[in-house]
Amino acid sequence: MEQTITPWLLPAIALLAGIAVGFLVARLLPNAAPNRTQRQLDDMQQRFDSYQSEVVTHFNTTASLVKKLTQSYQEVQEHLSEGANRLALDELTRQRLLAALQTDEGGEKRERLTPPKNNEMPKDYAPKAPDAPGTLDETFGLKR
Repeated sequence: MEQTITPWLLPAIALLAGIAVGFLVARLLPNAAPNRTQRQLDDMQQRFDSYQSEVVTHFNTTASLVKKLTQSYQEVQEHLSEGANRLALDELTRQRLLAALQTDEGGEKRERLTPPKNNEMPKDYAPKAPDAPGTLDETFGLKR
């Protein structure tokens, strides 16, 4: 009976020793890997937060600049209107200058686009005559 236990006893002891060594290695070494992974995760989160902050700052600055641009445009329009009122020699010239300023501001109505006459969906193939060969035909495009 001792001879039948020996072939099983050695692998069983080796297995238990391997489990014990693996457990000890898992307890001692993984502290570095999760910490490194956690540091990488924290670094990525910090970079993402920084990026979001930059995006918000960028769009706030853009909105502010567009607002300033709009105000500057309005101030230029007011300046031109005042100049036309003050510097025009006669009433006809003044009216022409003010009318030109009004059409520049968008006072002129634009022509609306007309919808297409045909509501047929666009085709994803080339239309062909009933007796003509299709584009996948071997003779398509060849001169006879």
